[in-house]
Amino acid sequence: MKPLDPRLLHHARAARRYIALTALTGFTTAALVVAQALLLSRAISPVIEGRAGWADVAHLVGWFMAVVAARFGVLMVQETFAHRAARDVITDLRAQVLARAVEHGPRWLADGHGAQVVTLATRGLDDLEPYFVRYLPQLLLAATVTPASLLVVFGLDLVSALIITVTLPLIPVFMWLIGLLTQRFAAEKLLAMQRLGAQLLDLLAGLGTLKALGREHGPGRRVGELGRAYTRTTMATLRVAFLSGAVLEFLASLSVALVAVVIGTRLVAGNLDLTTGLAVLMLAPEIYKPIREVGSQFHSSADGVAAAEQAFAVLDRPIPPAGTAPAPDLRRTTIVLSGVGVAAPGRNTFAPWHLDARICPGRVVALVGPSGAGKTTAASVVLGLLRPDAGSVRLDSGAGEVSPDQGAGGLAIDLADVDPAAWRAQVAWVPQRPVILAGSVRENVLGDAAAEIDARAVAAAAATGLTEVLAALPAGWDTVLGQGGAGLSVGQRQRLALTRTLLGDEQLVVLDEPTAHLDAASERFVLDAVAALREAGRTVLVIAHRAAVVAMADDVVTVHSRAGVMDVPPLADRAAPTATQPAAEAVEARP
Repeated sequence: MKPLDPRLLHHARAARRYIALTALTGFTTAALVVAQALLLSRAISPVIEGRAGWADVAHLVGWFMAVVAARFGVLMVQETFAHRAARDVITDLRAQVLARAVEHGPRWLADGHGAQVVTLATRGLDDLEPYFVRYLPQLLLAATVTPASLLVVFGLDLVSALIITVTLPLIPVFMWLIGLLTQRFAAEKLLAMQRLGAQLLDLLAGLGTLKALGREHGPGRRVGELGRAYTRTTMATLRVAFLSGAVLEFLASLSVALVAVVIGTRLVAGNLDLTTGLAVLMLAPEIYKPIREVGSQFHSSADGVAAAEQAFAVLDRPIPPAGTAPAPDLRRTTIVLSGVGVAAPGRNTFAPWHLDARICPGRVVALVGPSGAGKTTAASVVLGLLRPDAGSVRLDSGAGEVSPDQGAGGLAIDLADVDPAAWRAQVAWVPQRPVILAGSVRENVLGDAAAEIDARAVAAAAATGLTEVLAALPAGWDTVLGQGGAGLSVGQRQRLALTRTLLGDEQLVVLDEPTAHLDAASERFVLDAVAALREAGRTVLVIAHRAAVVAMADDVVTVHSRAGVMDVPPLADRAAPTATQPAAEAVEARP
């Protein structure tokens, strides 16, 4: 990332206001630094030389104190706004990264980018705070205080100005050389942190299975190795930061000492008056200080700069253009999958492969097939979260069969052309692990902690078996749950999610193995909830493994995968399904 990357101004609006304010405070600080040096030199010199007493310079000392107070006030304003801007920019970038990750879809996240997004959204972007609070202000001071002070020195003493002009570029040169090394260490540190985070998340997600198989020690050792690698990278970065800081301090001190020696020699020789010599001596450190601080603070901001680079990579990655057409009413629309195929990431496989199916309004459609066949992927395609690599998903709001050459102007429209927000407003999704937020049961089911429990909510709770769950909870509807539904069993969480879905008005409901890991009693309530959805005229697409779920479905679609096939002919080059050709390589219709 550049010292002041334009992408930061583009993606974070709070950064624009902060940089404008910092530039203003920088110019103000430059004026105050010059005034402070001139006032102090003119107040001290006459007293030392015996040309004036305290009464003669009291007003200069008063102005000097006012300048010092003003400089302190400017610094306080700048620091206050720096912390606020850092907070706002980090929050803004974090929200944008998460939103763009959602737009990229689950397949992109599963393809190795999930850990990167998690690291950026949690720890990575927090490292931008030193960049805003320490590095960026010094960078702008170097662009204002340094040239302004140097111009004043040129007006006071040409010899000292030439010495500063010759020695000043040495600091940026060394800073650039050291910065290249620091950037590499910072990037390695962030990568090590991402690897550690990904490994730890995987270990926590599968800890129960690993312990059941007695294999938890191997991943534990791997996490320990990654932790030690992260420690080594961090210490290497700190070592470079300390050494480079010492080099920059040495160069700045040597340069100021050279100016001081020349001024002292000329004062002794009588070639320079004391007032000018003192003013130049006080301005010289102020000229070197901002550039020296830029080099020192660069190391503390390097981690944030590396995180920002990755955030910009996520934000700048192009996404397929979203559709703009209004979504048809799913109560009168059939969802038609024609030759749908999705390439499995990291495998020479299509899962699903050549999937043909019709999801008609008001019916329960079950997706069946072996593990890895692509049932969940097919559901993601229907949800609009994933675009197929072959074939299409069309929404048929008219009568008759849909031919592949029908466009948006006919009876059918491609799902890719539909506005995603309008489509998702008609779709509900209940995954195997339902999303339950920290809060009361009432809030999770009805969306409002103060919502009234009406007859419809009571009926929905009874249909899904949530009534029994509420009876066992200490405060019923007002029982507070932890994040993820902590306090409820797996079956109880499923009942809560189904009750929430039953109370919604989405026409299409997608259930991902709703009876997985449930006992027979809990499974019965899930089946009752599916039946209640069908009785309400809503369309249900369910991924099913258990025979009881398959048995109650109106249509059963068998999903297949195929390995070793990566070149797929376009849909127009394949024969369309006919009335005598079973859809989905087997759609078993039930009356």
